[in-house]
Amino acid sequence: MKNYTVRLYHKTDYENWNAFVGQAKNGTFLFHRDFMEYHNDRFRDYSLIVLDNEKWVAVLPANVVGNEVFSHQGLTYGGLVYNEKLKLASVIATFKSILSFLNDNKIKNLQLKLIPSIYHQKPAEELNYALFLAEAKLIRRDSLAVIDLSQKASIASGRKEGIVKGKKNKLDIKEVYDFEEFWNEILILNLAHKHQAKPVHSLSEMNKLKELFPENIRQFNVYENGVIVAGTTIFETQSVAHCQYISGIEGKNELGGIDLLFHHLITEVFKNKPFFDFGTSNENQGKTLNNGLSYWKESLGASTIVQDFYEVKTSKYNVLDTVLI
Repeated sequence: MKNYTVRLYHKTDYENWNAFVGQAKNGTFLFHRDFMEYHNDRFRDYSLIVLDNEKWVAVLPANVVGNEVFSHQGLTYGGLVYNEKLKLASVIATFKSILSFLNDNKIKNLQLKLIPSIYHQKPAEELNYALFLAEAKLIRRDSLAVIDLSQKASIASGRKEGIVKGKKNKLDIKEVYDFEEFWNEILILNLAHKHQAKPVHSLSEMNKLKELFPENIRQFNVYENGVIVAGTTIFETQSVAHCQYISGIEGKNELGGIDLLFHHLITEVFKNKPFFDFGTSNENQGKTLNNGLSYWKESLGASTIVQDFYEVKTSKYNVLDTVLI
């Protein structure tokens, strides 16, 4: 089995890293260094580059905590990023080289949260197979509510009624550049009241990310007589429109604003996108399901795919030696 060289990412790799991610078959803007580093005060970066002599073969966006390395914990998904030229046997060899490098550097465990298949530009589940071979342990599984926009979605009667209400109430849907209204008047208040939590991204972070990725990060608000009543923040990749945040003013849901908003996004704004991803309805590390939230997403035509999280001992690198025959 071929041995690759593995090393840590350095700031001087910035341009090469971004160029490599841009042509990968499973890369998205979340792996751009500008996105990864907007919250670098919270994470100790441990991103890896895999090389065949001087040629870049793969990258692993990651951070380190103690003697464990993680798929970057500031990102929704992660894992090994590579292009279509890297075949299955080479991915296995790449993964073995990473485990060996980590083991040599006193890292005991590697935790990976895989990229959901809908985000791939081409099939890219070679790492899933390599994890199985390395005897990785499945430690978490989240359910994502996804609409395949190439198929006609079945919308429940309750959602149709909400869409009609929204139109009857003459609600306006607008794409806006700033996040202040949605963050300050809806999102922060709702998360604090319902979940005693804060948005993952602060308002200043979202404004910064919008400046960096204006075509990928989009905000859609719903207004009643010029006053915001609901909204959603969309992270758009090549194949997926993903809802990062969804929220409405409590007591205003009967207006039909959220139903109208998502009907508009699904049938108009993103109708030519392969997939629309509402994200997870899970809590407690995937072990509980918010049934009401899940049902609402399904009533708009979504069905389930899963995102898996694995832990593998770096000492298992040697079991990959006997795989190829």
